[in-house]
Amino acid sequence: MTGFARESGALADGTAYAWEIRSVNGRGLDLRLRLPNGLDALEPALREAAARRLKRGNLSATLTLKREERPRQVVDAAALDQVLRLAQDLAARIEGAAPPRAETLLALPGILRTEQPEPDEAQEEARRAALAEAFGRALDGLADSRRAEGGKLGEILTGLLDEIAALHATATAEAADQPEAQRRRMLEQLAALLGEAGTARVPEERLAQEVALLAQKSDVREELDRLSAHIGAARALLRTGDGVGRKLDFLTQEFVREANTLCSKSASVALTRTGLDLKAAIERLKEQAANVE
Repeated sequence: MTGFARESGALADGTAYAWEIRSVNGRGLDLRLRLPNGLDALEPALREAAARRLKRGNLSATLTLKREERPRQVVDAAALDQVLRLAQDLAARIEGAAPPRAETLLALPGILRTEQPEPDEAQEEARRAALAEAFGRALDGLADSRRAEGGKLGEILTGLLDEIAALHATATAEAADQPEAQRRRMLEQLAALLGEAGTARVPEERLAQEVALLAQKSDVREELDRLSAHIGAARALLRTGDGVGRKLDFLTQEFVREANTLCSKSASVALTRTGLDLKAAIERLKEQAANVE
């Protein structure tokens, strides 16, 4: 199920943060994290939080950090003394050379270095906890986004189940006429082979046996009964709420199986046409079921 959420704010040390989470359809739950350097320790807690809130979907979560204050730079005194002595010696050897300028010396590599304060473990732990809490709020926003889409999706699925139920009713009515249609077809075939006089010599009992055998082979009542049960089960799943996507996926496979068998057993053009319409509606149901969490 698709969705998007963004959560931003500032940490206690003034660092601005922003979480962005995107979700697309997926058979299971797959979380891909993009974290700044040094925050890999957050990953297990973030994955656990995602698994508690969501069941399915391919998630992409990105954390960006921005610190407004500039890093403090200090002079490396030893390096500066060494460079200064070399510059002064060189100036003394060259007649008329100007003495070295301070800004030139400070611009040399290695003279100025960024001061990295020693990390405080308690502060780092508080920082990670704040970022994890913000991730949880972003997940809540994503769940709300997906829930809104799910409401619309539920209406689509209900409409498709209504369409399948109507086609099921049509197929049930058409299947009831199959034995008589097979009897007429057999008589037409016998008439074409033997002529009208030859047809009259076929015992009625033998004709009834053959029709009964054909009717048994093309009996679709079991398929229609199972399809009716699947429709009821799908409606019940939709009423259940969240976390039914995988069950609905499996159920749509059973829908497909029954529709295929119905078409293969069909003995009339009308029932075959209805079976094909059923297969088309079930395929649309299967596609939409992939979006359900």
